[in-house]
Amino acid sequence: MTEIIFHYTGLSPTAFFTIVALMVVTYEVICGMFVSPHDFVPIKTQPPLHLGDITEEDLWAYNGSDSQKPLLMAIKGHIYDVSTSKMFYGPGGSYAMFAGRDASRALAQLSFKPEDINGNLEGLSDAELEILQDWEDKFMEKYARVGQLVPKKTLTENKVGENGCRIEEVPKATKTDMLRESTSVEESGIQKDIHL
Repeated sequence: MTEIIFHYTGLSPTAFFTIVALMVVTYEVICGMFVSPHDFVPIKTQPPLHLGDITEEDLWAYNGSDSQKPLLMAIKGHIYDVSTSKMFYGPGGSYAMFAGRDASRALAQLSFKPEDINGNLEGLSDAELEILQDWEDKFMEKYARVGQLVPKKTLTENKVGENGCRIEEVPKATKTDMLRESTSVEESGIQKDIHL
């Protein structure tokens, strides 16, 4: 076999097998750089979250203590899903104390003090408000906005129904409110009725 390799290639068997081994390694490395469509495994993504209007107390449930819930954080009352940055906002992350809260004041002041982690913007300087706006711009680019903070609901009376469920009564709507609920709104060229 040595003579056949030398006769056809003009190389010694050692040189021939070294070249063959290098070609196989080069082939494997180059093929490893590219992913074939058959190797693609789709990443399971969750449907986009939309919470709508929630209170600060409700937001606290999304602070990372429950791994089944997304990580949320608010800036200037706008709630963002920061789940893609769990290494920063998740438990043990450098910004974990902001998860589940409105961190506007702390971000504006570049502060990690617990008393600054709130949405109170009173008394902030123009420079601090500009810093906060930069943070909000970054969040709008990077994270999905999923809701908005609203003040805690005030209820007029609580009752218990026949089946033991709590019934919450709110002040009665005026005639103007009722008329407003049934007005039509034209949206995208389609006439829709709004019923709240």
